Amino acid sequence: MITRSVFYPLVQRLHSPRCRIQVLFGPRESGKTTLAQQAIQAFAGRATYVSSDGPTAIDAFDLEQKWELARLECRRSGRWLLILDEVQRTAGWSAVARRLRDGDAGEGLDLRVLMIGSSMPLLDAGLKSDLQGLYDMTPTGHWSYAEIQERFGWTLDQYIYFGGYPRTAEMLANEEGWRAFLLEQVIETALARDVLLSAQVAKPSLLRSFFRLACTHSAEVLSFQKMTTQLPGAGNTTTLSGYLELLQGAGLVRGLQKFDDGEERKRGSIPKLQVFNSGLATALSGWTYESARGDGDRWGRLVESAIGAHLANAAVTGEIDDLCYWRERNRDVAFVIRAGNRIVALDVKAGQRKISMPGIEVFARAFRPYRRLEVGAEGIPVEEFLRISPRELSL
Repeated sequence: MITRSVFYPLVQRLHSPRCRIQVLFGPRESGKTTLAQQAIQAFAGRATYVSSDGPTAIDAFDLEQKWELARLECRRSGRWLLILDEVQRTAGWSAVARRLRDGDAGEGLDLRVLMIGSSMPLLDAGLKSDLQGLYDMTPTGHWSYAEIQERFGWTLDQYIYFGGYPRTAEMLANEEGWRAFLLEQVIETALARDVLLSAQVAKPSLLRSFFRLACTHSAEVLSFQKMTTQLPGAGNTTTLSGYLELLQGAGLVRGLQKFDDGEERKRGSIPKLQVFNSGLATALSGWTYESARGDGDRWGRLVESAIGAHLANAAVTGEIDDLCYWRERNRDVAFVIRAGNRIVALDVKAGQRKISMPGIEVFARAFRPYRRLEVGAEGIPVEEFLRISPRELSL
């Protein structure tokens, strides 16, 4: 079984003499529960596992009882690990955790706590209100091509189309089963449990329609105003902007802002839609693997989505500081990466190579990037790029 890179620093912190509450955040089906099981092994089974991710979440009283059971084991056996999976689904969880954690400290119990969540807005609200200064955050993204290829032997084209969800590894020959799994077990679960519960959404059907639109237009620059014309009953652009933030908080879709030295102008720019996993775009598209692979323009968009997803996940985990795009009249750069004080301009050519790279050239004259790169065509091969840690691009 492959162990994701976040596992080793996470377990090291759990065993640290000055261990605080460890929080593992990541999107649905990114292997968080598997990481929890590996953490249990690292504690030689001396752990209590509690999940709030069933059809009905456990309540605050149940949470307290599970914590008390872990305390009993800790008193008997010494160091003990308490894992709270999808803890944000329990109403009042953070206040309970603060009170019990204070009690652990007062008694001198060596109880280590690992909280796991799939909704950053729900987690963030509780962490900041009750647990400020008492936790360390470990974000994890979707599986990379290198991880999926090493573990399951997928080809590059399979990863670009199917998206690299580990539990779909045996479904590639059954595309209908794969699509049903993503629609029901990944997308609907994430929307119902991680997005709609994280805010007061007056029109859940509109949010679902917006999500579909964002996924099927991944790798495209699309104004909120234009989105409102494609979504009946969308109302104003502020609503859609808020929906995009919620979807980003669940690791589904984000809007890349136009790169600009002026921060205010960047925040007010038209977004470039970007899925965090290319399988989200294909599952909702109605395409088949063969029809997508046989259409050059369609496949080119999927390749750009997969590259963008690779970079967007790196922004979540802190490998890079920011991810944008750039466009000026008919000149554009697919992705602009910021890492520290360095800027990297990256263009994607999934089809035939252009004679020149006018977008990057214009951008380079205006902003003087540390590095300018092309992926595809005669530049860095797509497969090689997806194996690179984005952090390396700025070194």
